[in-house]
Amino acid sequence: MKELVEVMAKALVEHPEEVTVTETEKNGETILELKVAPSDMGKVIGKQGRIAKAIRSVVKAAASKEEKKVVVEIQ
Repeated sequence: MKELVEVMAKALVEHPEEVTVTETEKNGETILELKVAPSDMGKVIGKQGRIAKAIRSVVKAAASKEEKKVVVEIQ
C-alpha cells in the first residue's frame, strides 16, 4: 500500500523528491501518512478534495482485496 500511495503522489507533484509516506499500525488498521512539499499540497488535495478522495478510494479498493483496513492521512 505504501508504494501505491507514493507512486500516485509522485506523479501529481512538482517536487517528487519531497514525497514521503510513513506506515504505522494502530488498533488493527494501517495508517499511511503522506507528506509533500507545501507548494504541492494543493495538487495532492485537488479542488474540493477530489484528488485526495480518489487516492483514498484506490487505496481502499486495494486494501479490501487483502482484507485490511487502511487510512490515508495527508499532511
